[in-house]
Amino acid sequence: MNKVDLSIIILNYNTRQLTLDAILSIEKNYLEYVKSGRFEVTVADNASPDGSLAAFHAFKDKTKIKSFYVVDNGGNIGFSKGNNKGIAFATGRFVLFLNPDTIVYKKTLNFMLEFMDSHPDAGAATCKVEIPSGLIDEASHRGFPTPWNAFSHFSGLEKLFPKSRLFAGYLQGYKDFTEIHEVDAISGAFLLVRRDVGEQIGWWDEEYFFYGEDIQFCYNIKKLGYKIYYVPHVSILHHGGVSSGIKKQSHHITTADSTHRLTMQGYRFDAMRIFYKKNYKKKYPKILSWIVHKGINYLHKKSSV
Repeated sequence: MNKVDLSIIILNYNTRQLTLDAILSIEKNYLEYVKSGRFEVTVADNASPDGSLAAFHAFKDKTKIKSFYVVDNGGNIGFSKGNNKGIAFATGRFVLFLNPDTIVYKKTLNFMLEFMDSHPDAGAATCKVEIPSGLIDEASHRGFPTPWNAFSHFSGLEKLFPKSRLFAGYLQGYKDFTEIHEVDAISGAFLLVRRDVGEQIGWWDEEYFFYGEDIQFCYNIKKLGYKIYYVPHVSILHHGGVSSGIKKQSHHITTADSTHRLTMQGYRFDAMRIFYKKNYKKKYPKILSWIVHKGINYLHKKSSV
């Protein structure tokens, strides 16, 4: 019996064709591994109204992927809960959480697994995550949103001084993006984690519905003493924001309407409040916490205009 090296979990919400394209890129570029069962794929669906479940079951009947699982989550239960449902089907040594609006290139998965095997100090890692413009997805290379990092980012100081250690602590533009290095947080678009590490942190924190959960995931890993790495030698394509509809780069392909976009913006700012409450509230004086929440409320109101 072949051991399972990698369990790939894709959470789908109303992105049927993009999700199928992502799965097909895995099937095409890693045929030997998916046919043997060394790589397994689980797609979990959050009650998409676009016929996704039927399409995934139809794909299952004809795919060459030996271990392909379709999970009906029964409702739109959010990113954390939705991915946690998929964990029940994962048996690999490593688990890859992959966004549905991605394309996985040749060599990326093998390289990343070899990297993790040769770096036992790595709790999680990401490859280079590119958006269609060719730029790096900012969410895949971040520092933690301390009050100072958040202020520098949202005030525009980081944009003015992108290479500054003082002002660019969130996107960490002062680091060498051509070399492997540590970061604080990576994106749920491509998050490769050791199974035992995921089990130790209890996988995804279900208090987060959408946005912020990947930063919490990484924060919990770092608390265990593991490192998180950015590995730019291999890559994927990530359209970004297709489900939420709030990213400019994917406005031409998203099916999200204005009401859904406003709801997603609400979850985004809720995530900021949750992260601060969980991780920073006891570390900083009350007056700073009051200022932080006023800032979040201001940004939220501004985004809704």
